[in-house]
Amino acid sequence: MTTQKQKEQIAGWLRTCNLSITDTRVKILELFLKSNGALEHGDFEKLAGKSFDRVTVYRTLQTFLDKGLIHKIPTTDTSVRYAICKSDCKEHEHHDHHVHFKCDACGTTTCLDDTSVPSIALPRGYAMNNVEVVVSGVCKDCK
Repeated sequence: MTTQKQKEQIAGWLRTCNLSITDTRVKILELFLKSNGALEHGDFEKLAGKSFDRVTVYRTLQTFLDKGLIHKIPTTDTSVRYAICKSDCKEHEHHDHHVHFKCDACGTTTCLDDTSVPSIALPRGYAMNNVEVVVSGVCKDCK
């Protein structure tokens, strides 16, 4: 169950992003807060215990991404995972430069906020826009 503090936090996020507070937006953000890792599009239906309109979920996730509320996590397959931004991300401007960990045993993907992205020296003439690091292995819960 979502606490009053979490409900206030969600409402604050939506207001800060100039988004109306709808049941779907609130429920999706509640699911992010309840999960300890990243979520895929299909996870929302499973975790909510009710059917969400897939198009509405897709549009909501895209809106949250555009507004800087969530960020995408790279995967080795065709799926897309999302997680709540924990830094000062703003509309169309993400600052979530951290490492992600994917557990090979349970399949969860976790943001490792305290793990620095390694420095990368590009060859002359190349310009870096973004670095995405995903480490795979066994998480502390599965070990």
